[in-house]
Amino acid sequence: MLGPSAHVDTFTRDRLPPPDQWPDLLLDGFGYPDRLNAGVELTDAMVARGFGDHTALIGNGRRRTYKELTDWSNRIAHALVEDFGVRAGNRILIRSANNPAMVACWLAATKAGAVVVNTMPMLRALELSKIVDKAEVSLALCDTRLMDELVICAKESTYLRTVVGFDGTANHDAELDRIALSKSVRFAAVDTGQDDVALLGFTSGTTGEPKATMHFHRDLLIIADGYAREVLQVTPDDVFVGSPPLAFTFGLGGLAIFPLRFGAAATLLENASPANMIEIIQTYGATISFTAPTAYRAMLRAMDEGADLSSLRAAVSAGETLPGPVFEEWVRKTGKPILDGIGTTEMLHIFITNRFGDAHPGTTGRPVSGYQARVVGDDMQELPRGEVGRLAVRGPTGCRYLADERQKRYVRDGWNITGDTFMQDETGYFHFMARSDDMIISAGYNIAGPEVEAALLTSPYVLECAVIGAPDTERGQIVQAHVVLAEGVAPDDVTRLRLQDHVKATIAPYKYPRSVKFVDTLPKTQTGKIQRFRLRSQS
Repeated sequence: MLGPSAHVDTFTRDRLPPPDQWPDLLLDGFGYPDRLNAGVELTDAMVARGFGDHTALIGNGRRRTYKELTDWSNRIAHALVEDFGVRAGNRILIRSANNPAMVACWLAATKAGAVVVNTMPMLRALELSKIVDKAEVSLALCDTRLMDELVICAKESTYLRTVVGFDGTANHDAELDRIALSKSVRFAAVDTGQDDVALLGFTSGTTGEPKATMHFHRDLLIIADGYAREVLQVTPDDVFVGSPPLAFTFGLGGLAIFPLRFGAAATLLENASPANMIEIIQTYGATISFTAPTAYRAMLRAMDEGADLSSLRAAVSAGETLPGPVFEEWVRKTGKPILDGIGTTEMLHIFITNRFGDAHPGTTGRPVSGYQARVVGDDMQELPRGEVGRLAVRGPTGCRYLADERQKRYVRDGWNITGDTFMQDETGYFHFMARSDDMIISAGYNIAGPEVEAALLTSPYVLECAVIGAPDTERGQIVQAHVVLAEGVAPDDVTRLRLQDHVKATIAPYKYPRSVKFVDTLPKTQTGKIQRFRLRSQS
C-alpha cells in the first residue's frame, strides 16, 4: 500500500506497474518515516549530526565540506522552484560527467521533490530524445561544456522546453550558478513520502529501447543502509574513488549515496581512467574503489611499475564477472580483498556479493542481508544445487518499470528475473555463468547489439549487418560487427575505420564495434532471421 504522495505532478506514480506485477518487497529491517526526502538525509541531516566541517566531495581541484554541499544544493533548489517553476513530481534530466556540480544538482532537484534522470555525457541527441520522450522531461540541467547534443535534442523534442547550463568546473560561472548565487542557503525541502519516486534509472534492453526503472526515496537509503553498511562497513574516515558514471545507479550509489550517508568523502573524476584513478588513490589516500575488472587489470600492471595502492582497504568489482586470476593476483599483490558482486539498474545496486573474510575466486558470493536469491528453471521452481538456471532475486528493492510491458517478463511470481544465468553450489555461493539474453557487456557497459546494427545500417557502405559480443581478455566482451558491404565498397581497413567512426558519431562512442568482420552473407533461417548464435561460434 502506497502512502500519500507529495507530488503535484503525478506522472510517475500514475505509471507505476499494477500491484499484481510488483515484486515482493522484503522491508523488514528497513524502517523509515512516512515523510522522507533522500536529498535532505544526505546533506542537511548530516550537518545536523555534526559532519558540517567534514569533506564531502573532492573534484576539479577543490574539497567541499558537507556544509558547503548543503548550502550549494539548497541555493540551486531555490533556483529550480522560484526561477524555473519546478513542481514536485516534475522530471529533471541532468547531463554531466562525474563532478561535484552534478551531485549538487541531483541533490537540489531531489530536495525540490523532482524525479531525477541522470544521463551520461557520451549519449547523443537520438539517445537523449528517447529518454526525454519516455519520461516526458520538460527541464534539463546540463554542464555547459556538454550542451550541443542536448540542444539538438531540445529543438526536435515535444517535451523538452528548457535547457539550463551549469558550470561543471570549479568556477560557478553559468546561468544556473549565477541565479543560485543570490539565493538563501536555507531551503524547505518538499516533504516527500518515502515511497515517492525520486529517481528514474534508464537501462537498455536488447532492443535498444530504453526502460525506465523507478526508485523511491527510501530505496536510495536502503542500498546504503544495507550493502554499504553491512558489506563495506563504511566509516567517516573512508575516501571513495571509482570509474562508473553517476548516471549509472552503480556509480550513484558508490560515489555519492554511500559516502554521503556515512559522513565519508567521495573523489569524483571526469575522466576516470585507471591512470587517473591511481593518481587520486595516491593523492588522497582513497580507501574504497568502485570499478570494473578491466580497470583492476590495468591497476595491477601499474603496481608492477611502482604505483602505490596501499591506502585501499576494499576494491569493489561489478559490471561484469571478475575472473578468478584477477582476484588472486589482486589479493596476492595488495593483501587486500577484492569484492565481486552483481547488481542491476532494476534492483538499484548490488544484491549478491563477496565479503571481507568470505571472498572466493570465481564466485559472486551470497545475498546481501535483506535479499533472497535462488536459481530457477523456466517453471520458476528452484533447481537443485549445482544445476544452471536463471537467477531470481527479491528483497527491499525491486523492479518497477515506468509504463512498460516488459515488467511482466522481469517480475514473475514476486521474484525479479535479472536476465543472468547462475549456478548455486553446495555451500550456498552463487556463480555467474552467462547473460540469459543477447546483451553485450563490455568493460562494465551494457550495449544492445540491435542499436549498433541500426547505427551501422545508416551508412551507405553497409548492405546488411549483425552485431554480437565476442570474448575479450581485457574487456570481457567487445562489440563485433559482421558486415555485408554495399556493392563496390572495398573490404579494407579504410572502410573498417570509416564504419567505426560512423557509429561513434551516431550513438555513444563506447558502443562502437571494436571488431569489424566483412562477410559475403549472414547466416539466416528459412524465414530470414539472422542466426547470431552461428556468428558467436565463429568469433
